[in-house]
Amino acid sequence: MAERYAVKQESMAEGAKVPELVKFRVARDAALADQKEKALVAKEKSQAEEREALKKRTQEYEKEYTAQEQQLVDLRREAKLGGNFFVEPEAKLLFVVRIVGIIKISPKPRKVLQLLRLKQLHNGVFLKVNKPILQMLKLVQPYVTYGYPSLKTVRELIYKRGYAKVNKQRIRITDNSVISDNLGEKCGLHGAEDLVHEIFTVGPNFKQASNFLWPFKLSAPRGGFKCKRHGYCEMKGGDWGNREETINELIARMN
Repeated sequence: MAERYAVKQESMAEGAKVPELVKFRVARDAALADQKEKALVAKEKSQAEEREALKKRTQEYEKEYTAQEQQLVDLRREAKLGGNFFVEPEAKLLFVVRIVGIIKISPKPRKVLQLLRLKQLHNGVFLKVNKPILQMLKLVQPYVTYGYPSLKTVRELIYKRGYAKVNKQRIRITDNSVISDNLGEKCGLHGAEDLVHEIFTVGPNFKQASNFLWPFKLSAPRGGFKCKRHGYCEMKGGDWGNREETINELIARMN
């Protein structure tokens, strides 16, 4: 806190008589200036240490992502050589986008959309794949589309359209201090790459990280939707429902 002091600099002529009250004020300001200087040095040092630690963690995350991808490639090759089928691992992360407005929506789906924080058209949120979430999505399927986002999609969304919820206010994530001040002590997340890793891997602090992010406000997709009245998996083809990996193409057009 001391680095934020606004210290007034006073100058006095040599040999002039100075009242005791002024002497006291000058001494106090000098002490405050000294405190401010020390606090600034300490803050710069801690920020440099945090940056270095975040850089190391980012490199570890990249190794982890690469190792996971390589493991999947090896398992697919092994299954192919053995003449077997490789069952892809189940997704842990969902990205849900609202594609319908508020007109002619019955109360129950409206409440579910509110609980999912999808209050506006083209709002998007990250959700964990579990039974309660999938049951809620069944109730609002004609109004949303969802799928399994890739690492690239998660990173681009947070970096380009990431806003934080700080004291119930929508704050742009302009630097790592916004994340560190709100999630550093509670969750150990000190930067954008920590947040990306926590969201993508659905870590132990996923709930806090997801709630920290304000629902993404996406644009209308370039080229438009195909047909909102029909489901994505129907023979005719449409937009609502589960897109699985093809959600990444839609988000790329909306981001």
